[in-house]
Amino acid sequence: MGSRRVTRRHFLATSGTLAAVFTAAETTGLLFQRDAVGEEEGAGISPVEDLMREHGVLRRLLFVYENWIYRLTLQREEKTGSLFEAANTIRSFVEEYHEKLEEDYVFPIMKKAGQMADLVNTLLVQHQAGRRLTENVLTITGRGTVRDTAGRTALSNCLVQFIRMYRPHAAREDTVLFPAFRGVVEQDEYDRLGDLFEKKEDSLFGEKGFERVVGRVASIEKVLGIYDLAQFTPQ
Repeated sequence: MGSRRVTRRHFLATSGTLAAVFTAAETTGLLFQRDAVGEEEGAGISPVEDLMREHGVLRRLLFVYENWIYRLTLQREEKTGSLFEAANTIRSFVEEYHEKLEEDYVFPIMKKAGQMADLVNTLLVQHQAGRRLTENVLTITGRGTVRDTAGRTALSNCLVQFIRMYRPHAAREDTVLFPAFRGVVEQDEYDRLGDLFEKKEDSLFGEKGFERVVGRVASIEKVLGIYDLAQFTPQ
């Protein structure tokens, strides 16, 4: 533990971001402190926590995409069922549900508050770009296999572009947009949105909808042999 702390201090000092990191930590701590208060009062899962855990699902699906990029480099015929299922989950859970919540509630509230309009506009453009890429992935993988070099290249390019865009996209929302959103919404409205988000999730995916989607992603990971987390621990 001692050596780990020294390494972290060294990294922060050399990167010149110590003050920024402390500021972000204070903001995040306040964010979750407020959310914890809401949960103690019976508000259930907060809107920000809901959106951030959905980003966790997205990140697992990005890892599935990353695994598929490697598979496509092997220049062999691949059955694309697992990738089709991953892209279909991105469409239904990320694009048609998670992003719709952002577009219908988070983004309008931020614009009305006069905050982060440029960031919101960029995020909206990226949502549209992501949907085009997902449509391309579904079209290619819907054939059942990828046999030729041109198909593998086109598919790989779509996956690379999607990952390259959504990693910083989700990170910027988690560290900048969502904390600011929490700061402009009154507690009563914040609690109401939390209930609303949960109801929408249940109506689209059934009771315990989030857990159902996580189970679906886990099944994809098992098919690809990337479910066991221990295999990624450095030796």
